[in-house]
Amino acid sequence: MPLLFGTAGVPLSSTDRSSEGGIRRIKELGLGALELEFVQGVRMGEAKARKIQETAQAEGIALSCHGPYWINFNSREPEKVAASAERLIHTAHIAHLAGIRAVVFHPAFNHDDDTDTVFSRIVAGLSDVRETLDAEGIEVLLRPETTGKPSQYGDLEETIRLAQAVPGVLPCIDFSHLHARTNGKMNTYDEFSRILEVTAEALGDRWVKNAHFHISGIEYGLKGEKRHLIMAEADLQYKELLRALRSAGVEGLAICESPNLEGDALILQREYEAL
Repeated sequence: MPLLFGTAGVPLSSTDRSSEGGIRRIKELGLGALELEFVQGVRMGEAKARKIQETAQAEGIALSCHGPYWINFNSREPEKVAASAERLIHTAHIAHLAGIRAVVFHPAFNHDDDTDTVFSRIVAGLSDVRETLDAEGIEVLLRPETTGKPSQYGDLEETIRLAQAVPGVLPCIDFSHLHARTNGKMNTYDEFSRILEVTAEALGDRWVKNAHFHISGIEYGLKGEKRHLIMAEADLQYKELLRALRSAGVEGLAICESPNLEGDALILQREYEAL
């Protein structure tokens, strides 16, 4: 199957709330991936990370993770930029030991700066992070995410541009975020297909064969994202999205961030397999 479907965090139905328990529950459900959530910080030691890798390998489950929210390479305060780099490096280090293939993160807030200025600052920060990781032999991909609000850096073109500028960087395309930040656009088969075409043209097979997506229902307004929703309660045309994904032939992970984690992840997987 070109895409592996999974949940953002331990499935709700997992009685064992540990990461290892979540991996085993993903296997029981018949899903293929799990994204570990380090959004409030990485509170995991090296021994625990190695156990997670052993469990994931034994169960045949692909892993990614979401890094801490407190990353902003466009902060006005140099110490916060430095802290952002340290958080990303630490997350990648633990991810590497856990057998995680990619770290998803939100790169910056725009503040009052133009996109070129923010881009340059993020590239400088990510280049330093990548240099440190490469020196340590850590090949974990860094995946800046398309973001849900125009106040955040991260429309599709901006995110692709980062991946073109820094080796070891590929986008996480969050379709719900793109839908929200455009106040309801990006919601047809043609629009979804165009997103995939533009990304494939810009990044080639290194992305087509190793893509990463977030999918969920979403509530939004004029300022973009408000909160994630169960897909049945939202207007995201997920069946058209899945049709576009199937037609594009992309491979990688599709992570469900719906409040109904595994329920909606299984719906996505079933609909995709039926195409």
